[in-house]
Amino acid sequence: MNAGQRSDPGTTDTIDVKHVDELRALEAEAVHIIREVVAELERPVLLFSAGKDSIVLLRLAEKAFRPSPLPFPVMHVDTGHNFPEVIEFRDRRLSEEGHDLIVASVQESIDNGRAQEVGGPNASRNRLQTITLLDALEAGGFDAAFGGARRDEERARAKERILSFRDEFGQWDPRAQRPEPWSLYNGRIRRGEQVRVFPLSNWTEVDVWRYLELEDLALPSIYFAHEREVFERDGILLATSEFTAPAEGESARVRTVRYRTVGDLTITGAVESTAATIPAVVEEISAATVSERGQTRADDRTSAAAMEDRKREGYF
Repeated sequence: MNAGQRSDPGTTDTIDVKHVDELRALEAEAVHIIREVVAELERPVLLFSAGKDSIVLLRLAEKAFRPSPLPFPVMHVDTGHNFPEVIEFRDRRLSEEGHDLIVASVQESIDNGRAQEVGGPNASRNRLQTITLLDALEAGGFDAAFGGARRDEERARAKERILSFRDEFGQWDPRAQRPEPWSLYNGRIRRGEQVRVFPLSNWTEVDVWRYLELEDLALPSIYFAHEREVFERDGILLATSEFTAPAEGESARVRTVRYRTVGDLTITGAVESTAATIPAVVEEISAATVSERGQTRADDRTSAAAMEDRKREGYF
């Protein structure tokens, strides 16, 4: 498929009435959450990676306020180690709707001494995103940040409430979260505190893909089967690039792959796949026994608590 290609509108026939009803219920819940946060908090921002989840999140935000423009800007935390197809999609998708884009640059954090880059064959800028994000939220005066995380992605994400409160240092304490009975959300915060908001918390990976099909949403082409030169490292297929190359004992070859998740290309792995349509992707992931992060993100394999450790530090 070409970059940003949409699914065939006719393929929505593969979504039965039951799934449509479930998706519309999830949509209504997410739209309600977004509106509640905008009503209660002073200055929200929407985090956008141009990945499948943030694409769905952006569509839900647009639905929440149409025909008015979004009442908040969109932010991308840019590691500088991106898939070119994803950055092209990001710029085109946001410019089409006239959304206000803020790019928070990890490279700028390195250049101004706020972050220190590490070297070595397994080096990644992924952890450096934390200070870049916290600095950008403080600079913009943002007290709420919408994100596309889902509870089924990873154990640490499963611990979070829909409104996840962070202290004045941007840190998260999983033992100090507010209850959310009957979908009632308490958005009151003290000066200096922040809220991370996850309207897709109750969605699954399959729900996201079915919604993409239902809404006929464009995606970066790397989500579908294509040929790419990759090499295997620690059980993950990494793409060769100016930032990643095979080490001694590793060899690259062209394979037919696709990506289940989008992130820093130095730690985001591909999966071998021939799925070139959304129905084929849904069939593939329905049979999968490992989440997309567990299968393809090297940063989540460093320890059993890798994600939770980063979230405690302020990672989204």
